[in-house]
Amino acid sequence: MAAAETLRPGFYAQTCPEAEAIVRYEMMKAMIREPRSVASVMRFQFHDCFVNGCDASLLLDDTPNMLGEKLALSNINSLRSFEVVDEVKEALEKACPGVVSCADVIIMAARDAVAL
Repeated sequence: MAAAETLRPGFYAQTCPEAEAIVRYEMMKAMIREPRSVASVMRFQFHDCFVNGCDASLLLDDTPNMLGEKLALSNINSLRSFEVVDEVKEALEKACPGVVSCADVIIMAARDAVAL
């Protein structure tokens, strides 16, 4: 199995140069709108990352064939501010479609939540 490249500052400098600025801006907007939301986003990283890494599976919505993790019993009364992460991902998709992984969105948003 090939080792995955590690996310680091500037990781998306070539493929999505504004990625980190977009995440920071969206997190600042969320904090202004609802100050507790950044603390909630910080928890996403804790809930998303396990022994084998982070996979952003907690962002999965229900589909006709699958129960997503957003409404799973372990998350429904524990996690909130899914809309903040969705807004960050939407802004990134608008700037750089299909480039930034959902797991990286959670990591960068959590980082910026701590900084804010």
